[in-house]
Amino acid sequence: MGCGDRATLVRLCDPAGRPRGTGFVADDRGTVVTSHEAVDGLPYLLLHGTDGRSRRVEAADITAVPERDLALLPTGGPDTLGVRPLPVCARERIDPGTYVTVAAHGLREARILGRTPVTYTSRGRTHRIDRALELALGTDGSDALRLGGSAVGGPVLDPDSGAVIAVLGLALRASHATAGCATPLVGTPDDGPLGELLRRNAATVPGYGADLNLAGALQLTAMSVGSAGGPGDRHEPVERPDIRTESEAFATAGPEEPAVILGLVGEPGTGRTTELAAIAARRATGPVPAPTVWLRGADLLADDTSVADAVGRTLQQAGRIVSAAGAPGAMASATPERVARLAADTGVPLLVLLDAPEEMPPVLAHRLAAWTTGTAGWLRGNGARLVVGCRPEHWETAGALCPPGALHRPARPARRLPPAVRVTDFTASQAERARERLGLPPDVLAGGHDRHPLTLRLLAEVREALPPDTPGRPCTEEVFAAHLDLMCLRVAVRIAAGSRPGGPAVRRLAARVAGQVHEAARRCLGPGQGELDRASFEQLFPWRTGWAPAVLTEGLLVPAGAGYRFAHEEVGDWIQSTHLDLDAALRALVHRWHTDPAEDGGRVPHPRRGGPVEPAEDPRPAGPRSLPVPRHRIGPVIQALLLLARRQGTAALAHRMADLIEALDRLPEATGGDATGRGPVDVPGAGGDVAAGGPVEAVDGTGDPVGSVGGPAGAGGEADRAGGGGEVDRAGSGGAPLAPGRAPLPDARWWAARLLAETLLRVPDARPYLGVLRLLAGRVVRSSAEAGAGGARGAYAEFGPWFWRGLRLPEADRMDLFRRLVPADGPPGTGNGDDRRFLDAVARRLAAHPRTLMPLLCAWFTDERPLATGPDGAADRPTVAAAAQALLYARRDLAVDDLADALVSAGHPRADELLAALAEDEPAALCRAVERWSGDEERRGRRVAAASCAALVAPRLTLDADRDRLRRAALALLARPADSELHGTALALLVGDPRTRDRYLPQAVRAFTAGGPQDVRVPAAALAAALPTHPEIVVLAYRDRLGRPDQGAGEVLRALAGIDAPELALHAAGLVRAYADGHPEDTAHIAAYLDRRLEHGPAARALLLPLLTGLLRDRPAAPPVRGSLAAVLASPGSPASQPARDELLEVLLEFEQGGGAPDPVVLEALLRAAAAGCAGRSPVRTRALVHRTGMLLVRTPEGAALFDRRLVALVREAPGFAALVAGWLADAPQEWAAVVGPSARRTVEALRSAMPMPMRAAGREHGSLRPA
Repeated sequence: MGCGDRATLVRLCDPAGRPRGTGFVADDRGTVVTSHEAVDGLPYLLLHGTDGRSRRVEAADITAVPERDLALLPTGGPDTLGVRPLPVCARERIDPGTYVTVAAHGLREARILGRTPVTYTSRGRTHRIDRALELALGTDGSDALRLGGSAVGGPVLDPDSGAVIAVLGLALRASHATAGCATPLVGTPDDGPLGELLRRNAATVPGYGADLNLAGALQLTAMSVGSAGGPGDRHEPVERPDIRTESEAFATAGPEEPAVILGLVGEPGTGRTTELAAIAARRATGPVPAPTVWLRGADLLADDTSVADAVGRTLQQAGRIVSAAGAPGAMASATPERVARLAADTGVPLLVLLDAPEEMPPVLAHRLAAWTTGTAGWLRGNGARLVVGCRPEHWETAGALCPPGALHRPARPARRLPPAVRVTDFTASQAERARERLGLPPDVLAGGHDRHPLTLRLLAEVREALPPDTPGRPCTEEVFAAHLDLMCLRVAVRIAAGSRPGGPAVRRLAARVAGQVHEAARRCLGPGQGELDRASFEQLFPWRTGWAPAVLTEGLLVPAGAGYRFAHEEVGDWIQSTHLDLDAALRALVHRWHTDPAEDGGRVPHPRRGGPVEPAEDPRPAGPRSLPVPRHRIGPVIQALLLLARRQGTAALAHRMADLIEALDRLPEATGGDATGRGPVDVPGAGGDVAAGGPVEAVDGTGDPVGSVGGPAGAGGEADRAGGGGEVDRAGSGGAPLAPGRAPLPDARWWAARLLAETLLRVPDARPYLGVLRLLAGRVVRSSAEAGAGGARGAYAEFGPWFWRGLRLPEADRMDLFRRLVPADGPPGTGNGDDRRFLDAVARRLAAHPRTLMPLLCAWFTDERPLATGPDGAADRPTVAAAAQALLYARRDLAVDDLADALVSAGHPRADELLAALAEDEPAALCRAVERWSGDEERRGRRVAAASCAALVAPRLTLDADRDRLRRAALALLARPADSELHGTALALLVGDPRTRDRYLPQAVRAFTAGGPQDVRVPAAALAAALPTHPEIVVLAYRDRLGRPDQGAGEVLRALAGIDAPELALHAAGLVRAYADGHPEDTAHIAAYLDRRLEHGPAARALLLPLLTGLLRDRPAAPPVRGSLAAVLASPGSPASQPARDELLEVLLEFEQGGGAPDPVVLEALLRAAAAGCAGRSPVRTRALVHRTGMLLVRTPEGAALFDRRLVALVREAPGFAALVAGWLADAPQEWAAVVGPSARRTVEALRSAMPMPMRAAGREHGSLRPA
């Protein structure tokens, strides 16, 4: 009797066993709903279910709802009474005249008359029920109600859906005579126990037909998820937290969220289908079950307008299954819109999982834009969500066609694609967990293949059939081959199960099965989307002989739409690649668009042919159009390229890769297209001809037919073998051929770039292809230069940093390629989240692997190619070497010790600059390096570096630990007799250390005074450190060196200039005076000493004034010496030294003026210094110097002539001096008439009018190693 028979009802009895009423189970907890009058006033009730099961319910456990004349009775669980729960009607409106079924001493038919207010009185309190149902019953029904007893609390049922509409109440009183009344359950307030019960009923008790509820929707949608996960999926999948987080955030987003589509993008074999199945499983077993519909692309039909059409067909199929199982209700009412709205109303939106949309019919693929728009509109209009699991090639087009805001943007979106979650190989920890669950030992796979999900899964199946300790570490291709053999053997066993032949016969049968499987793969290369049509399947695997059931049962092939496919897409691509005519495929996809068919002869072009050419005519044939090769069919072509390298060697594959680079150069860029960047109708799928159902003839580059795309697979020639049953034609949707002269659409460029990138990324070792990679890197740089140094453009933009990071190369080769690519970067700040700048990628790689990359970056120091600058340009463009230097300095903290080692090994001036910077900013690290290098027994260069770097860092040390390191390093160097040329530096370090000074100062002094190019050389500045503690010894050593000709006087004087202590500076001044007396010709060193001392500020005056006075008055120095002194004192110097310079210059001028005729040599040097320093001195001071010098010179005719000559020469030479002199002459002509002669005046005025006003140039900003 369906849902209304006695097996679905509960009988209620009083303690004496008399019938008290009837109820029904309403949820998964076994809660019984009945009328309140059935339980009122009883201490307990006895509940009787099926098979003699009973339950006693105490009055205290009953939840009474007298205001609704209802009561809720707990039973302790769904199996206590063995009664099937009934759904509650979801409709709030029941039309008058509707026929229903009532349970009153049996099931009886009644009719609803309408709504009427009634009252119910319990224990002296009256409750009003406004919208009770008034029932019209026949005579038998009325009599049954009057009998009372089990009629009390009986459910009022919908005869079609079996849902409970109301509960009978015999104590309900209306204002007029009624045959019977019932309390409706619909419209009950949401709060309270009754509302909670009804929500549980909707979520756990399936209702169908007009009373479809959430549980019914879950039941229907669960039918589609039953086969999710693919064949042989027996193990719990490894959880990927990032994918789970994104999918849950997407599925639980509120209705206001505009994103309704999530892309789950990955290559075949990475676990896309497994992740979709995991999403479905989590939704089915979560705290709140959520409806999920599973679809495959093969489930879509050519005339679908949105995904709702496929969802509707899936729900109808599930409804037929449910109806066959006995569920009541019209399943046609379970429309996608109703299921989606029902799920959205309960807060758990309907989620549609679309796996492998690439399998959609070609005609629908041709209308992908309209289908996508319709799908997004339907999802938004009904509060549903869609998760698409597909290949990147499909998402590249489909994702770009989605309306704005429709795509969910994950936290880490996939690169180079519309927003999507990328599914990749396992991480190391995930792969380890997968091996544990699959029962695989560690290191069971070859390196580079041990994280691939499908490889691990298939290997587990293979090893189950092998002895436990089978050796070997296979690669992915070997695992695929072994698994195919295993599957063919299993199929053969099933086929031969009836006759039970011997082992050899089964093996021969397995070989026949393998042959048919390969033939199936070859036919999959024909027209369509890579499927095997039903006729071919039945021809290869007949049903009558048991081949078809065996193949399907073992899961080698699976039904997909109107045909069949290989269960594992990657395995299918691999098998198909063995039958692909690779050169024909490359020609059809790429090369025919840039070669002359008459000259080409069907061959792939040689890479050394001419450069880019512009086709004078459209190379495509004017004959019949052929179907385009869908981009997602790239898998067999890539596998065929990899197979080529395994069979014919890496040189053959390198040749094809070079051909593809040449094709990228020759093929023109796109001039228009859709959102995907491709041609006007560049969507995977068929042209309009297919819709008519007729065959489309494929043609080659000469216009000759090569096969019928619509005919049987394998019957054609080159185009069929090329993997798509035709040429890569992207003509308009109307099917008309392109006009002559129109450039090819960019699909050929896409194929060339993608085949090149994917193949090079998948080769197990990319070193044999370094020549190709260097060629490609050069093209990327050239493309950037042609685009104005803004980064590569066109197809070469696809080869961003992500590509070069993914190559399987040693780090040295990879960094050499990055070095070549860095000039292709745009100006700083032009990168984006897609990682467009190569230098940024190098910086991130350096942060991840500093010890490995620092030596490799030092190799960039020889590359002086310029980099791109900002829009304002720059006088000094940075170079690759400068960028590497700055990057190493900025990231020195990652591994500063390794950086020091790498810089020493580099042996380049830029490395020396970086070491000097480290001495200033990282003295502790350099001290560690010096100690390390000083003990290097094998490499003498390291010991030399230890000595030079120790001298750099010693003056900057502040910590005792650093001094201890340098001390140990110096002692190690000094202990090596063979390194005598390093002993000078070692002694200098030991003399500078107070702890070792007393012991090693005598040895250092002997080495210093000995001198000579072959002896140990101790720097003079090193002895200056011992002056405070051993002044006599050091002064004697200095005097000894200064007394010898050509023995480094300049070095000694520089050391003396650095002495600040007054008592020591007196010794220094005496030494300088003595040297000046003994070496009057050495003016440069004396002037340099004076200049350095002046920069020590006012304190230097007390020492320099007596020294200068002695040089001028006691024993006057020679004119060259006084001239050099004048040049130093007249120079601008620093603000701290300016007062002392002016005072001492005045002393010098007084001497020259008071000694009778001043020496022209001195005054000429003074005039030259005044003109050279005019830019750093105030014009007033410069004027005074020039005028006073001129007044001293014009005392003699020779001096006047000299002044005029030098003045004119300096006006020409010194920037800015001409303007000053001209201004002085114009402002005070009478004052200057006595100094400047007429001829010189005219010359100055002529030069002033002829020369432009020189402007002080902005100081050239040298690059700093320190980041801003």
